[in-house]
Amino acid sequence: MARACDICGKKPMAGNSISHAHNVTRRRFMPNLHKVKAVDDKGRPVRLTVCTRCLRSGKVTKRVS
Repeated sequence: MARACDICGKKPMAGNSISHAHNVTRRRFMPNLHKVKAVDDKGRPVRLTVCTRCLRSGKVTKRVS
């Protein structure tokens, strides 16, 4: 599974982890992804990997069980 949102394409970002003594090491910021059963354009159920921002903003229509 690619660690990317199927809707907006959000991927892991790189940055620094900084300790109290200001030791700097590289780290990755991972997107908050969830596997969701959603409905596509034609009304068919599809399983998507979606970030929580896309879920919250209503870019994904969740399937009704």
